[in-house]
Amino acid sequence: MKRYSLIAIAAATLAAGCSFQPRYERPAAPVAAAFPASGVYATQPTTSAGDTAAGRAAVDIGWREFFADPRLQQIIQIALENNRDLRVSVLNVDAARAQYRVTRAQLFPAINAQGSKQVQRVPADLSPSGQTISQEYQAGFNASWEIDFWGRIRSLKDQALEKYLATAQARKAAEISLVSQVAQQYLQMLAVDDLLKITDDTLKTAEASYSLTKLQFENGTGSELDLRQAETIVEQARANRAAQARARAQAENALVLLIGEPLPDDLPPGRSLEDQRLLTDIPAGLPSDLLTRRPDIMQAEATLRAANANIGAARAAFFPRISLTSSVGSASPTLGGLFKAGSAAWTFAPQITLPIFEGGQNLANLDLANVQKRIEIANYEKAIQSAFREVADGLAARSTYDEQIRSLERTTFAQSRTLDLSQLRYKNGVDSYLQVLTAQTNLYSVQQSLVNARVARLDSLVSLYVALGGGWIANTGDTPRPADAPAMVGAASAPVGASAASKTNG
Repeated sequence: MKRYSLIAIAAATLAAGCSFQPRYERPAAPVAAAFPASGVYATQPTTSAGDTAAGRAAVDIGWREFFADPRLQQIIQIALENNRDLRVSVLNVDAARAQYRVTRAQLFPAINAQGSKQVQRVPADLSPSGQTISQEYQAGFNASWEIDFWGRIRSLKDQALEKYLATAQARKAAEISLVSQVAQQYLQMLAVDDLLKITDDTLKTAEASYSLTKLQFENGTGSELDLRQAETIVEQARANRAAQARARAQAENALVLLIGEPLPDDLPPGRSLEDQRLLTDIPAGLPSDLLTRRPDIMQAEATLRAANANIGAARAAFFPRISLTSSVGSASPTLGGLFKAGSAAWTFAPQITLPIFEGGQNLANLDLANVQKRIEIANYEKAIQSAFREVADGLAARSTYDEQIRSLERTTFAQSRTLDLSQLRYKNGVDSYLQVLTAQTNLYSVQQSLVNARVARLDSLVSLYVALGGGWIANTGDTPRPADAPAMVGAASAPVGASAASKTNG
């Protein structure tokens, strides 16, 4: 039955250009028509006059404007020039482009120059002339061409093109991801620096308290319990400092790996974690905008188109292949007579191959192509759902972190006053040292929570910027580069294969 249905498909498609590719239809987006806007999402972030997106979409905001820290800007630029993973993604694009050209070349005749010598011996009783050894020289041109009557090669060419475009989008996604990874790792370094400062201040205060309680204990006016409690917070602070120093070194190592070289000594001064001014009011737009903003979604759709084209090639395999082979040149029994008058020779050999029995291979290939398309539909829909979730998570974070940080700042102030009052009451003999120890521990804990909340807020803003498609252009107002263009390419240098049209035509 499948053979008869394919013959019917063939008859229907002959008048339509002899292509067996199914008509491509973009699957419907399996997400809500709008991002959440009520409840936790309703609170909008506040911005200063100079730190606003001014209604521009993320794709139109350059990362140099989004990240105002000049030190971070230079580090990102170094990463785009040196990151090895990004280099691999660029080379993958080159490989996919070359593979497309290899497949496309099969549409055209292959012409070769050829020269040959043939020596043959036959028994004397089989030779009309009585000569047992004969030789023949040939020189000329050979040509072969498969007439793509059913669109098999065109379908394979379309598949290779879509795979190339998918690889280019993957390379674009890799660059955007690198920008965000460098920024988040840099912010993490700043956060560890702040934690180290807090720990140093806590350790300094704890050591002063320990010295006082030790003196009181040695003079008989203090208890060993107070001494050991003071010693506990000192040692805890020292242990935390060692762990944070290790985390600081490892964070810098991770950043060095991302940028592909050691941090230069001539980097400009940077901003503190608290002074980072990221744009918080980038409009989210509609979920449908993600289809044209997100390179990972465009990559998934290009892969789906490639699977759709592969079905055309699998269908065409059921029908005859028509090929033409010919040669023209000169033939002679002697090398000297190869190009003399009368030595011209030519052949013309058209061939048609019709599959009759292949053990079900063609049917299995068609079934496989259809299954692969359904797989890519599911991957495409999942890419949209993942993008929707990332944006929704970013909007929820943007709406809540500011209030959380303000609350932690007020708590930090309250705990700082509590420590001052506890120390005063302890010195006056009103409270035990346990109250001081508790106040120190609580203040240290809330200070660390405040730093972690600040860096988490900045991380979420970076993630939202990228989730909305930002991070591809360096400066606001730049013309976006094609997806296959090298990083940091200026307007004066045109990338090889700068647009989909150039891939198709050249």
